[in-house]
Amino acid sequence: MIPKAEPVLAEELGARPLRGGAASFVVWAPGRRRVEAVFEGGRPAARLGPGADGYFRGVVDGLPPGALYRFRLDDEGPFPDPASRFQPRGPHGPSELVDLEAFRWRDAAWPGLALAGQVFYEIHVGTFTPEGTWDAAAARLPELARLGVTALQVMPVAEFPGRFGWGYDGVDLFAPFHGYGRPERFQAFVDAAHGLGLGVLLDVVYNHLGPDGNYLTKFSPDYFSRRHKTDWGDAVNYDGPGCEGVRRLVCDNAAYWIRRFHLDGLRVDATQSIFDSSPAPILAQISRSARLGGRGRRVLVIAENEPQNLELVKPRGEGGQGFDAVWNDDFHHSAFVALTGRREAYYTDYTGSAQELVSCARWGTLYQGQWYLWQSKKRGVPSFGLPAWRFVNYLENHDQIANTRARGERLSVTCSPGRYRAMSALLLLAPQTPLLFQGQERGARTPFHFFADHKPGLREAVFQGRRRFMAQFSCLGAGRGEGVPDPADEAAFRRCVVGEGDSRLEALYRDLLALRRQDEVFGAQDSSRLFGAVLGRFALLLRFFGEAGDDRLLLVNLGEQLALNPAPEPLLAPPKGEVWAPLWSSEEPRYGGAGVPPIDEARWELPAESAMALRPAVHRRRHVP
Repeated sequence: MIPKAEPVLAEELGARPLRGGAASFVVWAPGRRRVEAVFEGGRPAARLGPGADGYFRGVVDGLPPGALYRFRLDDEGPFPDPASRFQPRGPHGPSELVDLEAFRWRDAAWPGLALAGQVFYEIHVGTFTPEGTWDAAAARLPELARLGVTALQVMPVAEFPGRFGWGYDGVDLFAPFHGYGRPERFQAFVDAAHGLGLGVLLDVVYNHLGPDGNYLTKFSPDYFSRRHKTDWGDAVNYDGPGCEGVRRLVCDNAAYWIRRFHLDGLRVDATQSIFDSSPAPILAQISRSARLGGRGRRVLVIAENEPQNLELVKPRGEGGQGFDAVWNDDFHHSAFVALTGRREAYYTDYTGSAQELVSCARWGTLYQGQWYLWQSKKRGVPSFGLPAWRFVNYLENHDQIANTRARGERLSVTCSPGRYRAMSALLLLAPQTPLLFQGQERGARTPFHFFADHKPGLREAVFQGRRRFMAQFSCLGAGRGEGVPDPADEAAFRRCVVGEGDSRLEALYRDLLALRRQDEVFGAQDSSRLFGAVLGRFALLLRFFGEAGDDRLLLVNLGEQLALNPAPEPLLAPPKGEVWAPLWSSEEPRYGGAGVPPIDEARWELPAESAMALRPAVHRRRHVP
């Protein structure tokens, strides 16, 4: 029988300071006869007491925060703590006793986040600033608040080997990467964000662990599955013999990040590779554990799921996993094809047509059970009845920049400025929840490569694996290794530090986010009151129906100039007794556009590569202060 594995927060795993100068130790090591905490600095080792549940426990007196320790298992080791709070010398070094309860929080009134109304902004701490630290990232938070972002999504920070990396090869789930600063600086980063009205979510990886610095199997061979495999290494054991301690480690970790760092939620990586055939799905338990860690604050749990299994966001009582939202690759893939014209590899099943973009705005995902040629199987499940804000849409994220273009170019570099502005309007005014990637709002010219600083041997294997992966994009010449940077090349990593961009594009993003936030019709995120039409292969309209005829019209033309004469499309008709008036246009000169054309309903003309939002003229006058 699989236990519920809810977090046991009163007895946290790992080492924890106690009142009076003592410290408690809890470690799961079933099958071991003797476990000792071994300290640096000449202090005698402390033997932990075994329990029938496979956990070894002990209290050590006179042990201050900052003490460095490892665990000796029988006659092996010593090894770092599987639940270490900090690895000051990296994953192969000693663990540090850290007092995470000592930080003085200023966010007592912070309520957490509800999903509706959010605008996410993904950052990689190591490249978000030249310094690559929590403190440097915190200094940039005010500009993100002014931009109109509401919550940051931080790429994984669990301790990993080397000087730099994406974080998806983390090996110490509880320890923030030492290269970004001490754990207390992570707490200060979150506290500063809350002070500015910004939420913070963390990307967590529970489908595999990295290959270097992972000592879990020294404590138990049951940490990894004997039946399942992932694309990145051994799968975590959630449903095989001995999985109880594994499930507790992960559930406690989900609660730990929320409780000890006051995070507002988690983005769970590659949930399709979290294998569990037990009657108590681990994904549902992760979701519940994260919310328990919030202690009454609202907590968001978001899934990445490549097959787009929307059952994840159904309530547990209806057979779902209780997640709040899912990442929507379909929108990205269709938008990418529309902007670049490239249809290869996993873009094969997308045309980038106006119809696809209309369907994304109305229904969220495009594939809801149809045949998917690239994978030779059906993709997705129906989304009918799901609110639009449960889908997280994006034009760029870490994967879709580095894993699509060998040289890591951003979309703002690879398509025309007009198309990029128009597609940005669709992203930010559609009813789904938008996510931006660091620097996107200013069209940063700096690339974003895949980087990972591995040791010799593993470094070469990762590089060759990277070349094989990129070979699916034949137009890049990547099959021959052309243009694919070595992930361990520090210069390639440094090139990814977010650089300057175009202030005109940043003004466009700021204005669109203000419109989304302040306009009741766009801000409603109600796809049931949204209807769309195709005006041309690359031209579309979205009609947002408001109260009492206070509607909005969004026209997006990604192609050449288009004349709609005649215009027998009912959604173009204004509300009775009204005429359309301009509300916003991507062709404003201050955005880099050619100028806003007049609205002539007797002869509709859509400028090439543009977007504009309209509202009824009478309603507009009523809203003028």
